[in-house]
Amino acid sequence: MAPTTLESAFDKVSLSTAIVVPSTPALTVSYQRLAADVKAFQLRLAKAGVSAQSAVSIALPNTYEFIVSFIAASWQRAIAAPLNPAYKQSEFEFYIDDLSSAIALVPQGAYAQGTAAVRAARKYRAAIAECYYNGKEVVLEVKETGKLGGKGNAPVEAAQPDDVALVLHTSGTTGRPKAVPLTHRNLLRTMKNIQTTYQLTAKDRTMLVMPLFHVHGLLAGFLAPLASGGSVVVPTKFSASEFWKDFIEHKANWYTAVPTIHQILLKSPLPKPIPQIRFIRSCSSPLSPKVFHELEKALNAPVLEAYAMTEAAHQMTSNPLPPGKRMPGSVGIGQGVEVKILDQEGKEVPQGKEAEICIRGENVTKGYLNNPSANASSFTKEGFFRTGDQGKMDADGYVIITGRIKELINKGGEKISPIELDNVLAQHPAVAEAVSFALEDEIYGQDVGVAIVLKDGLASNAAELKSWMAERVAKFKLPKKIFFTDIMPKTATGKVQRRLVAEAMLKKESPKAKL
Repeated sequence: MAPTTLESAFDKVSLSTAIVVPSTPALTVSYQRLAADVKAFQLRLAKAGVSAQSAVSIALPNTYEFIVSFIAASWQRAIAAPLNPAYKQSEFEFYIDDLSSAIALVPQGAYAQGTAAVRAARKYRAAIAECYYNGKEVVLEVKETGKLGGKGNAPVEAAQPDDVALVLHTSGTTGRPKAVPLTHRNLLRTMKNIQTTYQLTAKDRTMLVMPLFHVHGLLAGFLAPLASGGSVVVPTKFSASEFWKDFIEHKANWYTAVPTIHQILLKSPLPKPIPQIRFIRSCSSPLSPKVFHELEKALNAPVLEAYAMTEAAHQMTSNPLPPGKRMPGSVGIGQGVEVKILDQEGKEVPQGKEAEICIRGENVTKGYLNNPSANASSFTKEGFFRTGDQGKMDADGYVIITGRIKELINKGGEKISPIELDNVLAQHPAVAEAVSFALEDEIYGQDVGVAIVLKDGLASNAAELKSWMAERVAKFKLPKKIFFTDIMPKTATGKVQRRLVAEAMLKKESPKAKL
């Protein structure tokens, strides 16, 4: 019988290898051991008071303890909410508050250090627990009980297919990140779709280079390979200098990454001989045909570009494995989902014409949490999700993305809301107006540009503004370039259009903008 929850997918007695954590010596974990560790951790969560639909904020790097705590939370019918460990306190506060998190899991030592995650959890009365592997088991050490005080010894639960297993936030053009609830059913459908697309089996072993707090790493780099009975090599973070050593030593045969990582690997020394690679997957940001061809030539493996969104529990389309046709510049064909190109009225346009890429499938969220206006604008009457991307489809069903309808900045797969940055900069005492926009970038695809109008009589410069922002937003959101202007370009009706601002700034840079 096919699994219907993450519990039924990973409660296995197999002695084959599930997880390899490169270290000295490497930690190698069988499926049987993983299931036992997850079950033990589920009991610890229940003892701490985590019950059905409690939100568990996981502020851990790519580690064995992240893996165990994430799966255990889903088994306990709780909602796993992975967070970037590099967030600033204000960012942690937003996410913990938005989900009314019951507990925040932080690394060993974080409590004594009073890290940003700890301070944010305390502010919103979430329980705080250090989570770490001690060489024998994954420990849950509760430091503050918070709102779970007096609620310990909750019953041990059994997950159901329509339980929300995961919530990730996606930046929106409204500026407020939207909470995307994904059920066990959503996740298992995506896992099955990915498994089918790439013909994943127990013989495959992938090298995980994407963060597990990102839907790309979590679904394509981790859950789908494990659901196929294969193995996942999990370094703490991507390192170009360690990548090939670990890839070869632990016998990986494929990996999935954003184009930025592919480019970094191409610019780093390649191993000799090149190991046998079954395929390379690229997703989360457009892959240029130039990098596509360079990668295939250098690594002697087919490169398969895919297209994904958090709202679809990751994958929507992909180029197929050989002998199927893979098309540089295209994100491939629908994989277990319906894909249509629809106009603003929700009507399908003629083949080859550009309009909005829309999808429908069992992997797609039913709607954002507590956001009726976003739900109304994001779904058609027929239940198709509007991706916000403009594109077209060729006669063979291959999708070509031609631009973004929404204004998110896609920096190497990290989606950044320009309005969030505008709002942060508006708090600076010298800033009268701030408009953020995407800059083309050779490495990241896009990076952050900001146009600034200073208040009369007040001064600032790019270095000072960047330093000020660094205290308030994660490092990846910091602008690559800050432009200064006396008047912000606007339309005849007084509206700011980011595209027009970007064009004006790039056409005539202010001397003040030079760093």
